[in-house]
Amino acid sequence: MTEKQKLNIAAIGVMYLLFFVIAFVTNFAGSMGVIATNQFGASNAMAQLGTLATFIAYAVMGIPAGMILRRKGYKFTGLLAISVGIIGVGIQWYSGIAGSFGVYVLGAFVAGFCLCLLDTVVNPMLNTLGGGGKRGNQLIQFGGVCNSIGGTLTPIILGLLIGGNIDTACVSDIAPAMIAAIVMLALAFVLILICNIPEPHIETKEQRAARLADKDPIGPLSFRHCVLGAIAAFCYAGVELGVPNTANLYMSNNPMVGPAAAGTMVGVFWLCMMIGRLIGGTVGGRIPSRVMLATVSSISIIMLSCILFFPETWTIAVAGAAVPVSMAIMSLCGLMTSVMWGTIFNLSVEGLGKYTPAATGIFMTLVCGGGIMPFFQNLLADHTNYLVSFIVPILGLAYILFYALVGSKPVMPKQ
Repeated sequence: MTEKQKLNIAAIGVMYLLFFVIAFVTNFAGSMGVIATNQFGASNAMAQLGTLATFIAYAVMGIPAGMILRRKGYKFTGLLAISVGIIGVGIQWYSGIAGSFGVYVLGAFVAGFCLCLLDTVVNPMLNTLGGGGKRGNQLIQFGGVCNSIGGTLTPIILGLLIGGNIDTACVSDIAPAMIAAIVMLALAFVLILICNIPEPHIETKEQRAARLADKDPIGPLSFRHCVLGAIAAFCYAGVELGVPNTANLYMSNNPMVGPAAAGTMVGVFWLCMMIGRLIGGTVGGRIPSRVMLATVSSISIIMLSCILFFPETWTIAVAGAAVPVSMAIMSLCGLMTSVMWGTIFNLSVEGLGKYTPAATGIFMTLVCGGGIMPFFQNLLADHTNYLVSFIVPILGLAYILFYALVGSKPVMPKQ
């Protein structure tokens, strides 16, 4: 094995660890929504403010994150992200002591800066290490497996810590999980600090001077498939967070289910995402990204439509609780959503070359959909009911299907 191959393996390993940390910290917001409805007396929509704050941070930090990556490189950006993340999770933990919903939302906002910076690092890094194309997509899918493991563990652990009664749920119940997140972030900081991370896109002083002097009229926004892909990323983030978060609130407030069983079912959603990403990573090198995205988005629309029409009286037994069949379908939907992020990103940066870092910043900005769409989904739930609110992610999936079939076809800008 050559030194370059060893370097790539080490770098891939660090990126996979970061994928795990991103999901573990992000998914605090879903279970915190359950706590917010009890300890802070929040409505369904207000309970999503933590998620909204986390992803609004993406909108604020997305473009600057791309600039930091281009100027300072992957290592500096990763270390900065983790430092901010430790502060953000610490503020969320302190919100339980202070008994303040505002402090929690602030902590979620600060943590969002961390997650945006980390996302800015891991996706282009893996795509580059894989050489782009099918191999780049394959590495991102395997990174998604690590992401799903973290996403699976969070709702299950937090659901068990909260217990079976939403009426007693409070932030102090999940303090052990927050402390564990801080420890993992500290470990990731040490590993990145000692690991030799390649810097394929870092900009030298000469390159920056040449770029400013040339005033290149072409940028990532000049590529139609990149712009439409960023919108697809907005919709995907809203689906990925809105579906399990809303399902968690619905089941936790259902006396026949409760927080513990709800956390388990949401955990199954993320577990299915892990399984789907394993499958996607295995076949990703052989199936065109466009075909993969069109297939899974079509099936997802069908599955979520079942939630609208299946009677709530159709139930299955899960850990002693009567869980609606529609929620079992919700969990299985994770199999389909699992490969969407990697394929959307892969299709969006196709042919961008040197514009990839800037495009990644735009991509990260539009990930704010992970906070905006769940907020409006639960606002709709407040005025109708939980099940009707699933119309919102169905519409998002319809756009993703359009992107797969039409919008993802590369159209190179005129020079």
